Amino acid sequence: MASRDTRVLRSVLAARGFRRLLGVRLSSQLADGLFQAALAGSVLFNPDRQTSAMAIAAGSALLVTPYSLIGPFVGVFLDRWSRRQLVVFTNLLRAALVLPAAALINAGDKGVGFVVVAFVIIGLNRFLLAGLSAAVPHVVEDRRLVTANSLSGTLGSICFSVGLGIAVVLINWMISAGDSGYAAMALVAPVGYVASSLLAWRSFRVDELGPDHAAAPARAPMRSAIGDVVRGMGDGLAHLASKRGAAYAMVAKAGFRALFGVLTLAMLLLYRNYFVTDDNVQDSITGLAFVVVAGSAGVLVAAVVTPAVTRRIGGWRWVAGLIAGIAVALPLTVSPFTQPLLVVAVFCVNIAAQGTKIVVDTSIQHECDDAYRGRVFAVNDTTYNLSYVMGLFAAALTLPADGHSPVAVFVVAAGFALIAGWYAVVAGRWARRVGDDIAQPDRAPLPVG
Repeated sequence: MASRDTRVLRSVLAARGFRRLLGVRLSSQLADGLFQAALAGSVLFNPDRQTSAMAIAAGSALLVTPYSLIGPFVGVFLDRWSRRQLVVFTNLLRAALVLPAAALINAGDKGVGFVVVAFVIIGLNRFLLAGLSAAVPHVVEDRRLVTANSLSGTLGSICFSVGLGIAVVLINWMISAGDSGYAAMALVAPVGYVASSLLAWRSFRVDELGPDHAAAPARAPMRSAIGDVVRGMGDGLAHLASKRGAAYAMVAKAGFRALFGVLTLAMLLLYRNYFVTDDNVQDSITGLAFVVVAGSAGVLVAAVVTPAVTRRIGGWRWVAGLIAGIAVALPLTVSPFTQPLLVVAVFCVNIAAQGTKIVVDTSIQHECDDAYRGRVFAVNDTTYNLSYVMGLFAAALTLPADGHSPVAVFVVAAGFALIAGWYAVVAGRWARRVGDDIAQPDRAPLPVG
């Protein structure tokens, strides 16, 4: 099996279009790591101001809410406009907008202007990531989608984490943990955005990444854009309703993401107020660096293991098993509330999160028609991020100021157990009904030679 996995991976990497698409993603996500670290640092880990649980939740929501607000619009445009052009121009626009964002960070201005610019920059990233996900089937064979998604998603997450790691290095050895330091950090990000844009422009023809239909509908005037979005989302949901395998997987991932939001806020509070008692934000950031490394390692393990396991047992069984495993692991690794065991918990949770994401993305790509794929991914992204924000604020309203709550650990573990049980029942029933497993296109036989 190892030899087969190697051959599948080599066949994916042999595709020139996939390698270039991967380069577009990696350069952009590295820049994202740096820019979002600057935003998070200026809001959450700034020695100039105290941070409450609600403030951390609001700051974290600032980093993901744009995905939810922009998400419904993304699919409509991805299914009508050249995905290559969207990737090129959104990256260039983000690079330009980082300049005023850095100026506002440097001035310590966290008012409406700062929020709007941050929302736009992060929201535009949704066009990039959703467009790249919808474009993968144009550069990789359908039977290789699990491996392609595993590789691109994993390396993208790792590059994002590398950007966070570079930020930690800068904070500890080169710049101060303050407004001017975070502003300087943000100014590095445009290099990656411009590189990603140029690579996409040089690597692909205008229509090479889709959408498939030969005659795209005429662009609607601005006054009807909202109606187009609503109709587009409705079309995506209607299409998804007939693709139960992908729909069930998306619901399971949304539930997972809500609980992940609770764990995220608890972890931030623990490192901000429980493990560090002298309000030294640099110690907090250094401690979180180990969390980032553990999370990246978990993502990497999921990428290596998921394609092989889904070929053996099926995508739906793998997702159910991952979520059930987290339900067991959380009480053992989190309830002692020690930093080493918490790092282990992050490693385990990220294996489950990335493994689930790979299966869900592949289910959408494999089951949904390309003409609707962008809209379905928009629905997926919106539910994914709204669920996370709901988890953050639920935690902010219930957790103590230092994040230390054994009861919350067991409640979250029970939530994971319920999701795993529900998904195993409904996804298994659907897989038996259609006579085909969920998210296993890599099972197709390899070409001889």
